[in-house]
Amino acid sequence: MESKVPRKSETIVLAGQSIARGERRKLQLHVGKLYDNTDIKIPLEVVRGSLDGPTLFVSAAVHGDELNGVEVCKRLLDVRFLRDLRGCLIVIPIVNVFGFNNLSRYLPDRRDLNRSFPGSPNGSLASRLAHTFMQEVVAKADYGIDLHTGAVHRKNLPQIRAAIDDPKTLSLAEAFGIPVIVHSEVRDGSLRQAVHEMQIPILLYEGGEALRYDEHAIRVALHGILSVMHAIGMLDPQKRLGKFQQKHASPFIAKSSHWIRANRSGILKTLTKIGAMVHKDEVVALISDPYGDDVDIVKARLDGVVIGSNQLPVVYEGDALFHVASFHDPERVEEYLADLEDYQPI
Repeated sequence: MESKVPRKSETIVLAGQSIARGERRKLQLHVGKLYDNTDIKIPLEVVRGSLDGPTLFVSAAVHGDELNGVEVCKRLLDVRFLRDLRGCLIVIPIVNVFGFNNLSRYLPDRRDLNRSFPGSPNGSLASRLAHTFMQEVVAKADYGIDLHTGAVHRKNLPQIRAAIDDPKTLSLAEAFGIPVIVHSEVRDGSLRQAVHEMQIPILLYEGGEALRYDEHAIRVALHGILSVMHAIGMLDPQKRLGKFQQKHASPFIAKSSHWIRANRSGILKTLTKIGAMVHKDEVVALISDPYGDDVDIVKARLDGVVIGSNQLPVVYEGDALFHVASFHDPERVEEYLADLEDYQPI
């Protein structure tokens, strides 16, 4: 994979500090204050190798309640391979520090940070935080990986979402080494859109659910990040990743996906699971009143594989129940995912 290599004369400056080759530093980006005048800062760690190479940022908790990525970042910073790093790794375990401290997806102004990029130095709190992140982190990077989970009470199959019509981004997604890649157009105001417009390849990883650790999703993400670092030349290509090597076939790419929604309110009984294939018109859930009467059938709209699902047994009419991705050969995807159910990549 082609990678950008900084010139030997280049210096890397973050949070007003120059990072020399072979140096590793914990830094903080000031983003605001609380009502009591307490400073709020984004924590990050910079690991710069002694040899030239690309710069990769890995971010988590853009949505403050999505905690898996925080643990992924902790484990990434503890990997022994970083001693032989080429280039520069910038790890931001908590981007939305306001939301994280309140176990909330949003900022105090109720704005979604992931709809506020690239931001403005004179805008809302969310916009100002986004601007700081873009200027201080993204502008220094050649590649990006943004870690997410499903929203509250929604669980996602480990997956990469990326604009695969861009060859460099597709190559990066394939290097992640995960079975499922979902083509996803960039959304207005998202970090992915802002980074994409700077022509920097970026991946969005989804796995697990908000406010919960999912060990499998954490391990898959860590393995994927190391695989990408290996592919872009940040880790010595002559060295094997050993236990980080994961057997995997070429990834399955979904060109589209859709949600199956509840057509009435009530008590939900789920008849399928994440990773399972569903056929058009197959019954995937039942919704009844509290007495178990007046049962309504929920059917699949199209053939596909379930890559996300609602985790609550109570639903309102219109609630999203199952996220289904459409693949060229969904039977093969289901079979492959079943083989990996108990597999822990690290």
